[in-house]
Amino acid sequence: MAATLGQVCALVLVAVLWGGSNPLLKRATGNVEPVQEGNRLEQLLQEMKYLFFNYQYLVPLCLNQCGSLIYYLTLASTDLSLAVPISNSLALVVTLVVGKFLGEDIGGKFRA
Repeated sequence: MAATLGQVCALVLVAVLWGGSNPLLKRATGNVEPVQEGNRLEQLLQEMKYLFFNYQYLVPLCLNQCGSLIYYLTLASTDLSLAVPISNSLALVVTLVVGKFLGEDIGGKFRA
């Protein structure tokens, strides 16, 4: 079963949303200071409060989840053996490009 142009575009959009949000999520959670509360539940609630009121974390998280929703809806009509490689491989490439653009050290000898 061949994928239509709309399905391929949806999978590319998924890759852009996933790959673009990954470095932003990494950056937003990189400066999270551990919260020391009395018990584990209080600590979890404090950490969740910090993250969900931090727009630098919340916006990329919402974009990432939109990508997941589009991926889920696209899987209903797309061959799985085509959808997974397209979305995941392109997401990796987009993650590398966005990460490099944000100044991350991605390793290797890649020079941009």
